[in-house]
Amino acid sequence: MPRDIPPLAEVRRITEKKRDAWWTVMLVDPVATPLVRWIARYTRATPNQLTWGAFLVGLGSAACFAQGDWRWLLLGAVLYHVSFIFDCMDGKLARLTGTGSVFGAWLDFVFDRIRVLVCSVALMAGQYARTDDVLYLWLALAVTFLDALRYIDSLEIFKIRHGMRKQIKARMRAARKAENQAELAFMEDLLRENPKADLETDHDTVAPLEPVTPLEPVTALEATVPLEAAAAAVSAPVPAPRRPAVVDLHQEFRRRFPWWVRCRNFLQRHRIRAHLISGIEFQMGVFIIGPAVDAVVATTVVSGVLLLVFELAIIYKFLLSTRDFTRTMNSFEAAEERIPATTSVNS
Repeated sequence: MPRDIPPLAEVRRITEKKRDAWWTVMLVDPVATPLVRWIARYTRATPNQLTWGAFLVGLGSAACFAQGDWRWLLLGAVLYHVSFIFDCMDGKLARLTGTGSVFGAWLDFVFDRIRVLVCSVALMAGQYARTDDVLYLWLALAVTFLDALRYIDSLEIFKIRHGMRKQIKARMRAARKAENQAELAFMEDLLRENPKADLETDHDTVAPLEPVTPLEPVTALEATVPLEAAAAAVSAPVPAPRRPAVVDLHQEFRRRFPWWVRCRNFLQRHRIRAHLISGIEFQMGVFIIGPAVDAVVATTVVSGVLLLVFELAIIYKFLLSTRDFTRTMNSFEAAEERIPATTSVNS
């Protein structure tokens, strides 16, 4: 008997990410989301079973790549795209049915890396056997290296940014011991909560993550304070603020590249994340576009260069973010130094 599953529009809201790779948004979600709804309604399939399915189809893609002939390359490209659709469906099914697990997340990540490794070796080995060109062996190494670099870099940046946020929150809590003080929020969280927000023209669409009761709601831009003043404001002997302080750790990046805010706003209105060439687009260029048009070398090189360009941009943005973090922490220290001086004068 079919299970009670919400309509497709509600399934999209539950399962689709608010921001995702453009390849996923345009070429995967239109197929994957309806399939997930059908699977959840009429079958007892689990997310881990879909993960295994994606992995096995990916191995089939690698077997086709190893043949070297263009017709096999085309079939391998189709199978790789099918494998990626399954790979996206496991997470959607987990969110829709509430059957996700920590082990499933680990399995999905490990199988993704193995699939890329096996497919890169098979693709380049097949082309080497066909052409006897040693360049393909170097390309296999390059693809594996770039894929690993992308994920290692993203995980390390995530870990450090998480640590920076924890330190800021801890210092803000220590500074805001007075009753009814508003909580701290981060601009990137406010934007993630409402990706359709336009920082320049539609301030009212950016709302705090959690309503601060009984305080009146305010917009994020109205609540934003300069980094140097974020800590100093809470040390002043004034009535409790009526709005949460918003710390923007990408303030310097936005100031240097104001045009990027407009690009980001446009992309996120269409659910596309600003990181246009990520590991997903890199894989699709190497394992789908290249084999499909029989231009493995050209598409691999172009995809690799574009991936490096965007990774360097992310690293540069991260560098500017660490400077914002340093200024924020220094402002807390300056505020703490002013508190004893104020206390001694009053006494």
